[in-house]
Amino acid sequence: MTPLAEHIGQLIRSGETVSLERFMALALGDPQYGYYMTRDPFGVEGDFTTAPEISQMFGELLGLWAAEVWALMGSPTQIHLIEFGPGRGTLMSDALRALQVAGNFAQALNVHLIETSPYLEAQQRETLAETPFKIEWHTSLDSVPEGPSIYFANEFFDALPIRHFVRYNEEWFEKVIGLEEDGSFYFGLDALPEPDIKAQAPEGTVLEIGAVAHRLMAALARRLLKHPGAALVIDYGHVETDFGETLQALQDHRAVDPLAEPGEADLTAHVDFAALARTAKAVGATVSGPVRQADFLSRLGIFERAAGLKRQATPRQAIEVDRALLRLVSTANEPGAGGAMAPGMGALFKVLAVTSPTLPPPPGFQEK
Repeated sequence: MTPLAEHIGQLIRSGETVSLERFMALALGDPQYGYYMTRDPFGVEGDFTTAPEISQMFGELLGLWAAEVWALMGSPTQIHLIEFGPGRGTLMSDALRALQVAGNFAQALNVHLIETSPYLEAQQRETLAETPFKIEWHTSLDSVPEGPSIYFANEFFDALPIRHFVRYNEEWFEKVIGLEEDGSFYFGLDALPEPDIKAQAPEGTVLEIGAVAHRLMAALARRLLKHPGAALVIDYGHVETDFGETLQALQDHRAVDPLAEPGEADLTAHVDFAALARTAKAVGATVSGPVRQADFLSRLGIFERAAGLKRQATPRQAIEVDRALLRLVSTANEPGAGGAMAPGMGALFKVLAVTSPTLPPPPGFQEK
């Protein structure tokens, strides 16, 4: 039993209700035992691999995307470039390297990284130690200065805690965590129904709600109403809201029981892009997409960038460029976690842009 499992078990024994949302928040972000607080989860030696770790092309294209958005904003003399959950700092490192030739945009740039993990912040500081740009770290959006801003959230929203509600006796009950006599956890239901959910569904249906994600999206949209800017959300998920649960746990690149070892596995859920878009629009922001990652990167010029890299590469390096390109843009089904077939990253991952109402659709959201 993990130390965090012992802590959660004590909470339950003391009479506290531990919802799935709270369980995820503790499993991922507990200051002492949380998954992201204690390790580097990325790459072959970790539990999963993100697009920036696959190829430098990903971060480079996002950096140039930001420069084009800045021009659409009227080229303000100061611009904040903000990334949520920067991982090892790879995406920002690649983006800033591409932006060193961006002239006035580079001179206007203030970089902010939002990271709650001291362990990962140390990794980011090492990765970005040689960049000429000044970088500030924050633990939440609240301390990031307001003003013209561009936000990146790559594989961030999928790790925000979710809530599950189950249809039972024509009412909705929230899933909570129960404790067996041997100390293991199981899913149960809260004693009282949730009166504010009015959706109709068959008995046993699960409704998944990302309340934390919606609060963050609303905060972003409010900032984009006050100051010109754009937020780019890249994640795996679905484009239409529907019933069903998508919670999964990954450990050593394989699917595991999400309740078995809290703090030792990554917990994620598919992003409901349609719901995020509704939240942003309700505040008054403009939404573009979502579009498939394959289409977005293609429109930004990833095939041309790959060709440029290969011209300067050895034969072995050229093969690696092609492999990385295929992995980022593939839409064909391939084996996923647990051996099940799933769409390639190019189709599974979607890209959503949320912008100030005064801005036109940003690059990547218009067909060539």
